[in-house]
Amino acid sequence: MDSIGYTVDDGVAILTLNRPDQLNSFNAAMRRALNEAIDKAVADEAVRCLLITGAGRGFCAGQDLGERKPLPNGEKHDLSLTLDADYNPLMRKLDALEKPIVCAVNGVAAGAGVSLALSSDICFASEKARFILSFVNIGLAPDCGATWILPRLIGPQRALAFALSGEAVPARQAEQWGMIWQCVGEEELMPTALAFAKNLATKAPGSLGAIRQAMRAAWRNSLSEQLDLERDTQQRLGYTDDYGEGVTAFRERRTPRFTGR
Repeated sequence: MDSIGYTVDDGVAILTLNRPDQLNSFNAAMRRALNEAIDKAVADEAVRCLLITGAGRGFCAGQDLGERKPLPNGEKHDLSLTLDADYNPLMRKLDALEKPIVCAVNGVAAGAGVSLALSSDICFASEKARFILSFVNIGLAPDCGATWILPRLIGPQRALAFALSGEAVPARQAEQWGMIWQCVGEEELMPTALAFAKNLATKAPGSLGAIRQAMRAAWRNSLSEQLDLERDTQQRLGYTDDYGEGVTAFRERRTPRFTGR
């Protein structure tokens, strides 16, 4: 069984975390497979949006602790090695994508699963989903960018309470906090998320990528820097065929046919 399912539907690459018996927790094989699936989606010009979800009753339970077998002579695992080799490159890759990411959280998201979900641009969650930063419960601290993402999404007080308590945040609460875009019924999750992703896939690819990167740059930039970025982005997109097509379609009152050129 492949640890990552991969299908394409109307311009949307659907990546399914597929270790349901382990709540789709990350082992080495799944980390590699997810990286490869993302690369495949990026390289495919027919793919304009990524949709990430989980198989079974969980989204992603984070690191598979069963992968960390006891070492001889009481030696300790150097946890930084896996972060440097796999997790941190994955999070940097997701941040740098030019294609938007939609996430459909179908169940529990814990540890790195929280970071994966919140690294998306638009996150939907089932009303049965829960988010939990369980690091404090095993003597660790959050990783995979959680301490960077969460304060920006929900503010420092909520982010600290979430991380320090180790308690689960239900999807409805996450929606109220602005941590996710929308909480929907269990049966509505994939149809809703897929419809949203398919709509994105009809937009101009250059525009999607530029908006995604500009919004993320705003977390780091001053107003002056952001104004310069917006100016340069408008200049670049103004030379594209898709901009010309968009204006022509608007004048002709028809749906634009964007080509990514």
